[in-house]
Amino acid sequence: FWADARCRAAYKEFGDVVTFDTTYLTNRYDMPFAPFVGVNHHGQSILFGCGLISNEDTKTFVWLFEAWLNCMSSNPPNAIITDQDRAMQNAIEHVFPKARHRWCLWHIMKKIPEKLKGYSEYESIKFQLQNSVYDSIAIDTFEIRWSDMISKYKLQDNDWLKGLYDGRHRWVPCFVRDCFWAGMSTTQRSESMNGFFDGYVNAKTSLREFVEKYDCALKDKVEKEVDADTRSLSTV
Repeated sequence: FWADARCRAAYKEFGDVVTFDTTYLTNRYDMPFAPFVGVNHHGQSILFGCGLISNEDTKTFVWLFEAWLNCMSSNPPNAIITDQDRAMQNAIEHVFPKARHRWCLWHIMKKIPEKLKGYSEYESIKFQLQNSVYDSIAIDTFEIRWSDMISKYKLQDNDWLKGLYDGRHRWVPCFVRDCFWAGMSTTQRSESMNGFFDGYVNAKTSLREFVEKYDCALKDKVEKEVDADTRSLSTV
């Protein structure tokens, strides 16, 4: 686990909302890279620390979250965005019990073809599902539209949709509107941070090289923020 003074200073200013994602490169030791990412006053992705983990189970995530929280002066985030991972969810409930936990909307909607393609009325189901999620401003509206979709297309036995409905307070926009999310509804910030490390680290990077390259990547990130600060101070 790594976090430097810049990460800690950034977290103090912008730590309201954190996105956490482990889908980035797995290095030659088969260890997924897990960054804690936020967004700064220029809308840029910023790093609050990261880990290399040997497992993706609850125990490992609890260790990583506790190490990170300890480093951030035991000040938990108000809100956290992750993908739909049970082990992650368990660890968040244990380490950040008061944080609002949201599932990445993009990851869920991306699964629609895989989970529903087999239905003969797939296109209509997809349209109604997207309509229920994206166009329902009030919770009541969502409930009515979802219920209509389930009964109209006889989807009562679809376990994926059942699971999504049970966890609706974690991902449907109208259910999470009461919390500040810094304009984020997905873990794509984490993924864009992963892209930022491309060119510095890859799957063949050794652990020793990783620490050096990580520092170079972060210096580059800091320079970009300083440039943005200068531009906003010198223009109207």
